[in-house]
Amino acid sequence: MTRPRPQRGLRVAIVALAASVVLTGGVVAGRDWVARAVGDARVWHAGIVPSTPPVLPPASAGPQSPTTAGLSTALRDLLADPGLGTHVAASVHDSVTGQSLFASDGDTPSTPASTAKLITAATVLTVHDPAYRLRTRAVAGTAPGDVVLIGAGDPTLAAGKVGTYPDAARLPDLATQVKAALGGTAPARVIVDSSLFEGPVFGPGWDEDIPTGGNVSAITALMTDGARVDPTRVRGGTKRYPEPALAAGQAFAAALGIPGRVQQAGKAPDGAKELGAVESPPLIRLVDVMLTESDNIIAECLARQVALARKKPASFEGAAEATRAVLGELGLPAAEDDLVDGSGLSRRDRLTPSLLADVLALATRTDRLRAVFAGLPVAGFSGTLRDRYRSPAAGGAAAGLVRAKTGTLRGVSSIAGIVVDADGRTLTFAVLADQVAVGQAAITASQQALDRVTAALAACGCR
Repeated sequence: MTRPRPQRGLRVAIVALAASVVLTGGVVAGRDWVARAVGDARVWHAGIVPSTPPVLPPASAGPQSPTTAGLSTALRDLLADPGLGTHVAASVHDSVTGQSLFASDGDTPSTPASTAKLITAATVLTVHDPAYRLRTRAVAGTAPGDVVLIGAGDPTLAAGKVGTYPDAARLPDLATQVKAALGGTAPARVIVDSSLFEGPVFGPGWDEDIPTGGNVSAITALMTDGARVDPTRVRGGTKRYPEPALAAGQAFAAALGIPGRVQQAGKAPDGAKELGAVESPPLIRLVDVMLTESDNIIAECLARQVALARKKPASFEGAAEATRAVLGELGLPAAEDDLVDGSGLSRRDRLTPSLLADVLALATRTDRLRAVFAGLPVAGFSGTLRDRYRSPAAGGAAAGLVRAKTGTLRGVSSIAGIVVDADGRTLTFAVLADQVAVGQAAITASQQALDRVTAALAACGCR
């Protein structure tokens, strides 16, 4: 017997209210402000997850899963849409069993674009607790009044009172701690220590215009506001500091009352006295922002946290190696991951859609990884899907019913996420189109074609 499908209007209203909560496997993954929005005053913190009303029905073995033949009938013509170009790879999995239900070149390595961030999210949540925080420290230098600012890889650190990211650690607060710790000694100079990260600051295979395009910066262990020159420019391309660590040091010197007194490159002395420290928001908050807004800088910094946790160099190469190792630990086919960065900006990145669907299906059955769904954009409502699913011809019937990570590069359009079908069965999916036409009209056409594919999944029992 199939489960009655909730009224679409009610589901959309709930998703719009609590777009950062997902119920799968009967367990809610939530955040403090979402809990309050749905009437629960308890605060999310390590080990405690508020009880909240469901947004999606629990995954269960109750409804019958779609058949391969049914999915093929529903998706075949949609995947052949000219807007998706000359190569489309797709996979659909059952979240309850993890079984592959449909594949079209599902095991073919393809360019994932930003859907690669799902791999970064799953691996960093595997190596660290969701409540883990990145700790930016200031320690005493060798000369009186010298202060060494040590980057911990927190890209959300705010330069001033107004920052880009909510609840970020702030340099003015750190400066207050330092001045108190120095006592009668006046701050004299700031020394910048960004040695935690190694290797090139730009990824292999990035297009030449990416470093200056406003959607990423040099990846360094010390930066403020995602290296934004204007921290109030939250979304889209915006000017970034060419030397983020130096800019952070300058902001810190100004907060200490010694503007201009900065040494660009240095290293904290062994055993140096700590003068102060500030902490990032919990890891789950960083993952949320990375996925919701497709934040490339957060993605690269989190990938390096995977490397550090597995005692690899905190570099592009070390992060890629550690990511594959963690996927293997999770029992996933690590050989289907050939990522060279954590953001999906690289033309050299390759993933199979089957692996992406596998990761999402595993997340529905794994308490810690289930937190991934809190950050996935909701069709027609949030993040990179806020302006999609707006018309019947562009998957509009699935607005509020699909949660997914998008990906866009020149000539690449992709989507991977989760949907509950008409019978109440939870499916995970990935569709990677990596040979689409170039230009804004082509991007729009490819995105609308992808949205029609996911809308078909939401609409069918497909048996």
